[in-house]
Amino acid sequence: MTWFESFVLGLVQGLTEFLPISSSAHLRLTAAFAGWQDPGAAFTAITQIGTEAAVIIYFRKDIGRIISTWSRSLFNRELRHHHDAQMGWLVIVGSIPIGVLGLTLKDAIEGPFRDLRLIATTLIVMGVVLGIADRLAARDETGGRHRAVKQRKALTDLSIKDGLLYGVCQAMALIPGVSRSGATISGGLLMGYTRESAARYSFLLAIPAVLASGVFELKDAGEGHVSWGPTIFATIIAFVVGYVVIAWFMKFISNKSFMPFVIYRILLGIALFALVAAGTLSPDAGETAG
Repeated sequence: MTWFESFVLGLVQGLTEFLPISSSAHLRLTAAFAGWQDPGAAFTAITQIGTEAAVIIYFRKDIGRIISTWSRSLFNRELRHHHDAQMGWLVIVGSIPIGVLGLTLKDAIEGPFRDLRLIATTLIVMGVVLGIADRLAARDETGGRHRAVKQRKALTDLSIKDGLLYGVCQAMALIPGVSRSGATISGGLLMGYTRESAARYSFLLAIPAVLASGVFELKDAGEGHVSWGPTIFATIIAFVVGYVVIAWFMKFISNKSFMPFVIYRILLGIALFALVAAGTLSPDAGETAG
């Protein structure tokens, strides 16, 4: 991998990690369209450490409060009913599905799941799901001629059951094209949470999973065509760009629809299917290129 490739892929990672369009799919597609070798699951997981570092800094007050209260609640019974202490447990519980499935499906994640036809399918299907979830949320928020505005749930309403369901949604993102934020935000909206609450928990929930995945993949960094230098460079680029994007996205979702992302996902999926069908792209494009 060249330094230019690592710069572009780091930029793509930072731009797409927090948007509901799948960063892993865009890293895979960028390499395929450019004629570069697939950067691989290890490169993707490690560069995601950069974007998660952006999450940690952006939500540093929330995270510090949650960790502090949760830690003290282990010895102070009175704190165990505090929202921040419960959030600590909910993040742990919600991380279980992706931890189990990530280890179980490791070979598939690094192989068959990177097929461009599967990515096209998940882009379209999850785009439709996000669109439905977005419409339901909009209907509740605005009401209508014959419908009153419906109060949606906040993070203070989050239960163990909902936390696990969020975790299952996050685990779906092991397949490129699903999108971690897209799946968890869609799940949250379908469970009746506000856009801001769904996004906030989605980002907090991703921290342990992404960091663990990145650390686990460190042993594979520097192997093959991807060396340590470009990987670290891409991670730094992803961090800087990711911080800017997350700040923008949290403001965007407060009063905007997800429909532009829905349309983009569906059109990209259709275009990808067309390119594969026409023979312009091979389903495994980039896997042996370079």
